[in-house]
Amino acid sequence: MPNANDDHQPTPPASAAPEQLSVAQHRAVSELLRVSPVADDLARRFQKAGFSLALVGGSVRDALLGRLGNDLDFTTDARPEDVLAIVRPWADAVWEVGIAFGTVGCQKKTRDGGVTRSFQVEVTTYRSEAYDRTSRKPEVSYGDSVEQDLVRRDFTVNAMAVALPEKTFIDPHGGLEDLARRVLRTPAGPEASFSDDPLRMMRAARFAAQLDFTVADDVLGAMKAMADRIDIVSAERVREELNKLLLSASPVTGIRLLVETGLADRVLPEIPAMRLERDEHHRHKDVYEHSLTVLEQAIGLEEDGPDLTLRLAALLHDIGKPRTRRFEPDGRVSFHHHEVVGAKMTKKRMTALKYSNEMVKDVSRLVELHLRFHGYGTGEWTDSAVRRYVRDAGPLLQRLHKLTRSDCTTRNKRKAGALARAYDGLEERIGRLQEQEQLDAIRPDLDGNDIMTVLELGPGPVVGKAYKHLLELRLEHGPMERDQAVAALKEWWAAQS
Repeated sequence: MPNANDDHQPTPPASAAPEQLSVAQHRAVSELLRVSPVADDLARRFQKAGFSLALVGGSVRDALLGRLGNDLDFTTDARPEDVLAIVRPWADAVWEVGIAFGTVGCQKKTRDGGVTRSFQVEVTTYRSEAYDRTSRKPEVSYGDSVEQDLVRRDFTVNAMAVALPEKTFIDPHGGLEDLARRVLRTPAGPEASFSDDPLRMMRAARFAAQLDFTVADDVLGAMKAMADRIDIVSAERVREELNKLLLSASPVTGIRLLVETGLADRVLPEIPAMRLERDEHHRHKDVYEHSLTVLEQAIGLEEDGPDLTLRLAALLHDIGKPRTRRFEPDGRVSFHHHEVVGAKMTKKRMTALKYSNEMVKDVSRLVELHLRFHGYGTGEWTDSAVRRYVRDAGPLLQRLHKLTRSDCTTRNKRKAGALARAYDGLEERIGRLQEQEQLDAIRPDLDGNDIMTVLELGPGPVVGKAYKHLLELRLEHGPMERDQAVAALKEWWAAQS
């Protein structure tokens, strides 16, 4: 697609070492051979219908990195209606949710050596897309060549294609060398690229985090100069890009880029706000750096792969500190109730980013609870307090364990060791009580039906009050025998009249 500064050509990359390129090319051959039965079969069908087909973008990049999965992206000169006519007889399932943007999706299962594999395939018509100054949705127009399609791609490492079935490598912008150098450049000038789709600025931060790439100086400069353009991108698209960044191998790298370029000021302003200034009179932790360390430590405690809820809670757990900071007369700095303020701020920001109600509830609850353990001291909590800790955490208990442990970033080894031992002790007490009392499902010893039977009542608010009273007794004293619970209920009821 023509751009206002088409005459600006990116600076050619310094040549990558031949051995780097040969390694990447060898990986690509292996990966492409693995998916050939599906890719070649589909390509021959397009060829027979008079159209071209090429593997493109992230699929080619990942093949060169030796990490191609079962999600395959193709580009073609066929229009969407022609694509549908070709893939419907071939695919096991077809969906058209992206057809307005020229994309047809489908699923294809194959058997290889007795093993069934399922491929998610997307075929997109050659296209270009751009935002105007007021639109939140891109304007899509179709192109006529793969080269025209590649120049509108976000980065050179995603602007490569392999024409099928002949497997001709197409790389008009030096993407292979940039891949070997692990650098992010844009096929056209970065200003034109980011003007076409401002979300690409966030994508640069995500790829830096996901692939361990550096961002070229001119790209970084454009991100800083054009950060305000992200405002026209929908909250849903921003959220999805942020999620991909947070779930990457090194999210801290991406977050630092968002903060450095000013993008975080637009999409997640609570994060740069945590960079509290220091002065010679009031020395205290940089909350921003602390939060990034907590995020890294939380990731280190993950057991079943990336946990978006935990990572969001770790990143946001202290966002209430700037609003609650107070300089005390003795020179200390306090942040009283920052967990409560932070939970409200978390809910507001995540709601603005259109997260699900459940995700908003879980992350804000973890932020609210992250300080609760610090009242535990050296084990002074009663069993009642331990029960309430478990009850309040509910299904988030394991994540709260990880968040609380990650929140210790002190360099004082003795203090860190004492905190770890104290939390070990709390977890052991929780374990013992869980064995004895089924803490995961704390409820009164009498249910609503029992209460109505004992008190000879019908349904109504009084039953709820009685249930709440019995729950408090359960939390305070542990489980009771049925006779004891009935006696306690009757005693409470007598006091109500």
